[in-house]
Amino acid sequence: MNLIKKAAEDISKAKMGIALTGAGISTESGIPDFRSKDGLWSRYDINEYGHIDSFKKNPAKVWMMLREMISLMNAEPNPAHYALVELEKMGYINAVITQNVDNLHQEAGSKNVIEFHGNFKRVVCTRCGKKKGVDKIDMENLPPMCECGGILKPDGIFFGEAIPRNAYLKSVALATKCDLMLVIGTSASVYPASQLPYLAKGSLTKPKGIVIEINKETTDITGIVSDYIIEGKAGEILPKIVEEIKSITS
Repeated sequence: MNLIKKAAEDISKAKMGIALTGAGISTESGIPDFRSKDGLWSRYDINEYGHIDSFKKNPAKVWMMLREMISLMNAEPNPAHYALVELEKMGYINAVITQNVDNLHQEAGSKNVIEFHGNFKRVVCTRCGKKKGVDKIDMENLPPMCECGGILKPDGIFFGEAIPRNAYLKSVALATKCDLMLVIGTSASVYPASQLPYLAKGSLTKPKGIVIEINKETTDITGIVSDYIIEGKAGEILPKIVEEIKSITS
């Protein structure tokens, strides 16, 4: 069975399609998976540097790790990001829910992006709440400070912090309403984002939806929640799906 063609047919027939993306879509842009064997968390204790309590206790120390993390996110969108933009313009993808904090979906041109874990290319003042781009702050003197004297923090989620309420509620609503979800570059194993494919799949109170995985390897939801998986690089698979949709709808 040609799964590229099947995905194109399923997407083109869907009334409301959404995408859930994870680190795998951004590794193709050169951003490493921080959870990988040689990733950032192999060199920094995740509990010591990744927890909000650690940031509050010693923000300068945590910012030393953050400076490296942010430098690793200096990348450009890849064909997978642009393919999702095209699917949005064509009316097949209503929203992208991303667990990534790299801003690449927005930089590619996606309009409706829900940042499930926030965005580390922005900072927010812990005192006045003002936000600005991370490129606008002084990374030499740590921790970076706001004009009001407050400490700046990445506008993303640390361990110990709750998912932004609006992002969570919007994501749950979309997953519940959609009749098709693309799960791209994520193992769908980190709660609560891991529940979204289950909501998309359906229940006694919701018609059954189609869940399509695009991943390099099988995951915890393969064959259980997802209807099928197309194994490989998202940057190669998604553009092919777009072209196939064009061919069957022209």
